[in-house]
Amino acid sequence: MKQKALYAGSFDPITNGHLDLIKRAAKLYDKLVVGVIANPSKSPLFSIEERKMLIKEVTSHLDNVEVDDFTGLLAEYVNKQQFDVVIRGLRAATDFESEIQMAQMNARLYDEKVETIFLMTCPEFSFLSSSMAKEVFMLNGDIDGLVPDVVLDYMKKKYR
Repeated sequence: MKQKALYAGSFDPITNGHLDLIKRAAKLYDKLVVGVIANPSKSPLFSIEERKMLIKEVTSHLDNVEVDDFTGLLAEYVNKQQFDVVIRGLRAATDFESEIQMAQMNARLYDEKVETIFLMTCPEFSFLSSSMAKEVFMLNGDIDGLVPDVVLDYMKKKYR
C-alpha cells in the first residue's frame, strides 16, 4: 500500500531542523508533501510563495517530496488531499504537550483513519525554531548552520 504523508508548518523560514525531519520522513513514506500553512496568528517574514520556493530548492534532491500550501484547518486539508499520515516534529517535552492535544483534536476531525506520527528532532537542532532563527538574524546574530545556506543567502539579500 502506498502511503502519502504530510509535514505541515509555517516554515518561516525553513530551518535545518525542519530539513532533517523532511529527509527522515521522506525515507519512510512513498510521498511526502511539505504543506506550508498561512497562519493568521503569526507575522511572517516571507510570503507563502517565497517559503515554497525555498523549500522546493532545499528539497529538490528528494524525488518523493512535493511542496504545497493551504489555509484553514489542517484536518480539512488532510481530508481533501487524502493523506494517510501527518508528521509532527518534537523538540522537547513541552512540544509534546501541545502537539498531543492538537493531534487528538485533529483525529476527531479526520474523515478516514489518519495517523499522526511524531518524530524526535535531531539533538543538534532541539533548541531551534523558525522564530528564534528569525529573531537572531534580525538582530544581526549569526544563524549559519541553523538554516540551509540558500535560505541564509536569501535572507541576507532581502534584509541586509
